[in-house]
Amino acid sequence: MSQSPLNGLRVVLRASHAAAAYAGRMLAAMGAEVILIEPEGGSPLRGEPPFLPGSGKASAVFTYLAAGMRSMVCDPAKADGRTALGALLSEADVLIDDTPFAERQALGLDEEAVAARHPQLVHVSVLPFGAKGPKAGWKGEDITIQHAGGEGYLLPNGLAVEMFPDRPPLKIFGHFGEMQGGIAAALGALSALWVRDEIGGQFVDISSQDAGLAVGAFAIQRLGDGSIEHRVERSFRYGGVIPCADGYLEMLTLEQRQWDGLVKLLGEPEWALDPALEDSLERSRRGPEINRHIREWALTRNVDDIVAAGQKLNVPLARYNSPTEILGGAQERHRGLFQSVEIEGAGILDMLVSPFHFGGEALELRGGPPALGEMNAAAVEA
Repeated sequence: MSQSPLNGLRVVLRASHAAAAYAGRMLAAMGAEVILIEPEGGSPLRGEPPFLPGSGKASAVFTYLAAGMRSMVCDPAKADGRTALGALLSEADVLIDDTPFAERQALGLDEEAVAARHPQLVHVSVLPFGAKGPKAGWKGEDITIQHAGGEGYLLPNGLAVEMFPDRPPLKIFGHFGEMQGGIAAALGALSALWVRDEIGGQFVDISSQDAGLAVGAFAIQRLGDGSIEHRVERSFRYGGVIPCADGYLEMLTLEQRQWDGLVKLLGEPEWALDPALEDSLERSRRGPEINRHIREWALTRNVDDIVAAGQKLNVPLARYNSPTEILGGAQERHRGLFQSVEIEGAGILDMLVSPFHFGGEALELRGGPPALGEMNAAAVEA
């Protein structure tokens, strides 16, 4: 951890949902000391299924999101709890908080109160619809955020909607929408820290809906042009998800040299040598026809064979791996994406550390999730 970029930074985190927790998790992976403030019964994330096998009630979601953190039980609704939290904040650099907007003032966690007591603190608010404007008080679970951000309406698309045209819009598995908010919150915290020496602490207002809208920027752009995207039309003109003899791969050719490589990969069939297909616009117009040929060709071949040959020809493509294959993947191991972490009751498990490196080196986690109130227990023993 000595080379981690945020060593020496202290973050206080109040998180009942994945967005705020994921922001804290990314800062923890970068070396910050993250103290998770929990109610007496623990964060609601501790009780979220699925649970790790053999661990009793260890939430897989909480195990991942709280890895490397410390835990302190503290209720700011009580005088002693507010005093304890205030003492923590006086020594902290960042507060990340997803307390519902309507409850903040009574707890002394509203923007004005925090700024008055801790003028150098970076105060990051993470709510489904932000802390400003008419929707500040709105509640929102991940499915709400995904659809409010537009992405949920556009799924499934491509091969999935071709195979199952009658399916309704889908929710991406897990906490995709909330985690987009978490990414924005972590970036907001780092941006405010960057200029803190010049202007002091700031209030950073994060809306997970806005973060989701940024993911669907192209759909929003087309809406501005007068075109409303729909999952039936939303797909690459050709390429995308390709079924093979033993699995699936993703293929995307945007540049002329990539198309040329694809033609060679396919064995230069007569249909692909049509001079008209040298024009990228014509290829787009004839996308369904091209995909029909690609899929017929791929169905008789194995994924790894196609990927190995295609990469030599500069065709952007990769296989879809199962979770087990990802954990054992040569590239993932080489990049140090996973770290073995001991989880009480579940044993040693491989856990994704972070989706980024610093200086070409993998980051490290301090450990697994904290026991509830471990800092309180340590204080009593001291």
